[in-house]
Formats: sequence, structure tokens, C-alpha cells
Amino acid sequence: MKSDFIWMNGELVPAAQALVPVLSPTLHYGLGAFEGIRCYATPTGSMVFRLQDHMQRLIASSHIMGVRTFPYSQQELCEAALATIRKNKFTSCYIRPLLYMDGPLGLNLDVSEPKVAIATWEWGTYLGADALEAGVHMMVSSYTRHHINATMTKSKITGNYVNSVMAKTLALRSGYDEAIMLDPEGYLAECSGENIFLVRNGEIYLPGRATILEGITRDSLYKLARDAGYTVHEGQISRDQLYIADEVFVCGTAAEVTPVRAIDHRTVGAGRRGPVTKALQDAFFETVNGKGKRSAEWLSKV
Repeated sequence: MKSDFIWMNGELVPAAQALVPVLSPTLHYGLGAFEGIRCYATPTGSMVFRLQDHMQRLIASSHIMGVRTFPYSQQELCEAALATIRKNKFTSCYIRPLLYMDGPLGLNLDVSEPKVAIATWEWGTYLGADALEAGVHMMVSSYTRHHINATMTKSKITGNYVNSVMAKTLALRSGYDEAIMLDPEGYLAECSGENIFLVRNGEIYLPGRATILEGITRDSLYKLARDAGYTVHEGQISRDQLYIADEVFVCGTAAEVTPVRAIDHRTVGAGRRGPVTKALQDAFFETVNGKGKRSAEWLSKV
């Protein structure tokens, strides 16, 4: 995770100087929000995927969290991200904007001031390059995803991810690659850091939006699937529907589009990447590499 310069509250500073106080309320109470964005090296130069949408979601996360005044506009955040990429001389990279609070310890958000940092680093495929074709083995976690009125599921609040860390760590310690999480009613929600899709009889199914983070990669694949003529359903999905799916795949900024070969030691379909997954994977990578029909709409030149 090497990054020479980090954008901190309007200024690019050496990474060693990009510091947050130990007594920050964000560190103690999880009062922060973040985004994950990717920049791709394309034949026409470095491009950031859906930069404006990600920065708008960061602002929305702060609003859901209860921050009264966000310190930067969407355009200012986008320009800061592009400047950080250029300063670090990356052609492709991962981008991490972070909203954190600066103020006294305590549970009153209104006595703290919101601050923003943006870091970039080179990061490969989250679940492994081989997984893009071979797929991964997942477990249905014993940890339940957040109730919608316990923590806000539409916001990438930093504290929410303790739930993800516990589920992911348990999955890895148990010999799996990732955790699938159910909502408080027992229906399929999402993974620890990815959204999930099922394919059955040539049609695509994905969980409804109530208990999940509305992933930007999820939205992209939904639209690419509709563009390609697939029928796409959103709604409640039971655990056993995972086991009898023809294909399962997950998506996210870090994971991109990764097939699932098995769940809870039950082989999914043929136990490898299926044709629908491959078609959407190809459409996604064509798009982020500047060769897709939606590339001009979704890519921002560095």
C-alpha cells in the first residue's frame, strides 16, 4: 500500500505527515465514512470508474450519519482524487476517500469538525487474480448483517465494518475465501465487502436494496445485464436458493466481478465460472478499459 502523497483537507502532503490524532472520535467510536474507487490504465490513458457517483455517495454517507455541513463539494472531491493520482504518478490504482471527525471525545457529533483525506495505492484483485476464472469458496456466516434501524445500511460508515471484519476473519480462519451474510430475517443480504448475484435458468436474481449497501459496481452490473438483454429480478432470496443456483458471483470495487464455485461445501452449478458470469465479467472489463458502450458515461480521465 505504497503512496507517497495523500490529500488532506485541501492539501497534498507526504504520506508520513498525513496523520489523524489518537483521540479522534472516528478512531474511538467509528464516526467516519469512506469510499473505494478504482483507476484503470486504458489505451487512451488512466481513467477512474464512476468517480462522481462514489463521491456523491460519500457526501450522502455523511448526511445519513448526521454531519450537518460537509466541507467539500462533489466536484472538489473529484478534482482532489485526480490530483492525488497524478501526484503519485499512478497509471492504475485504488482510491480511498475518508471522512473523519476532528474534535473532543464523546458521543455528540455536533462538537466535532468533519475532515477529509484521500489516499491512493496500487492494489490487485481483492479475492485473487485466479479467482476471476476459477471462482471462490464461500460460507454463509453466523454473523447477521445489520438491522436497517440499528445502523444505516445505505451509508459506508466506518464503524459498520466491524461486522464485516468479524465475518470475513471467521471465514478465512475456517478455510473459506469470503463470508456471505444474511439479514435479520434470514434472507440473503450481501458479503462482507461485496454485493452478490445469482443466476438460475438464464435469469439473474439479486437481493433487494433494503438491508444492503447499494454498491456502485452492483448498479453497473445491473445496467450492463439489462443492456445485454438479461431478465433481472430484485427481491428476497433464501439461503437454500444459493445452493441450487446455476451460477453465483459477487462484485465490488475491490473484488470487481468474481465467480463463486462453492458455498458451504456445496458446489455451485458446474463448480467454475458460468457463461452469464463470464458475459458480465467481460462487459465490465470492457467498460472500465474504455471499450464499452457505457465507458464514456462512467469513466473520468486522470
